[in-house]
Amino acid sequence: MSRHLMRLNKSYFLFLTLTLGLVFSNCGTKEEAPVENNQKLAKVFNKVLYLSDLEGMIQSSDNPQDSLLRLNALVEKWVRDNLLMHEAERNISKNLNIDQLVRDYRASLIRHSYEKRMVEVSLDTIISQQELLTYYETNKEQYQLTNTIMRCHFLKVPKSIADIGDAKKLWKNKGASDNDYKALLEYASQFAEVYMLEDSLWYKVDNIALQLPKNTISPSKVKSEKKFSLDDDNYHYFLEVLETIGAKKVAPLEYIRDQATKVILHKRKFKLLEEKKEEFYERETQRNNVEIFIN
Repeated sequence: MSRHLMRLNKSYFLFLTLTLGLVFSNCGTKEEAPVENNQKLAKVFNKVLYLSDLEGMIQSSDNPQDSLLRLNALVEKWVRDNLLMHEAERNISKNLNIDQLVRDYRASLIRHSYEKRMVEVSLDTIISQQELLTYYETNKEQYQLTNTIMRCHFLKVPKSIADIGDAKKLWKNKGASDNDYKALLEYASQFAEVYMLEDSLWYKVDNIALQLPKNTISPSKVKSEKKFSLDDDNYHYFLEVLETIGAKKVAPLEYIRDQATKVILHKRKFKLLEEKKEEFYERETQRNNVEIFIN
């Protein structure tokens, strides 16, 4: 409990605890608050904090002491914030044009809000596979891997599952037919703690290694591990490595698809905004709303 709270006398404590619920449930603005409920809580130089200023910040509570503790914390924060503001105002550079900064910030907020709305309404966010491929072929040298990655099928099944025989059978036959694969996927979604069964997805070898017993695989030896299963005290593991690509090689498109999509959309957004600026310029110039006074 702070020293300020400890100094609250009994009558002040009673006043606050009786009026907190009334003030925060009934009063609107400070001007609307009844005079008797507009109790001063703190003052920093010429700034005053009133009880009604904290409307909505303190919820009604069955325990008045909790409400008072919350109130005290808010007052202490207000005092410190306003002392900092006072020092900032005292020591601000004479060359700092606050009004201009406020105008610039306001203009920036308005512009950003409108640009966001234009993008939401007008930007085409559908990217075709061909556009992704074109971007990838043009820029793929920028996407060199820093880690070895692989495509794989992986299951991590708790030993608490009574019959692991089904998993072993489904794993063995998973490539035989679509039905076998679907059966394995259904089993994995129901019983496996971790599973990866998408052919097209790529994963860092280091991340897969974290799911296996220590030293089972590593970037340097994963190429020799094609398909295996193993156990430890808690889990059954099934891993089949479909393909690997080493560090410093070019990443495949599927691995960088999200990054490529963001870049394409960013370029579209920039182009859209530039086109809109030009559209507004042409329109308002024709309406004689633009004048340029230099040659």
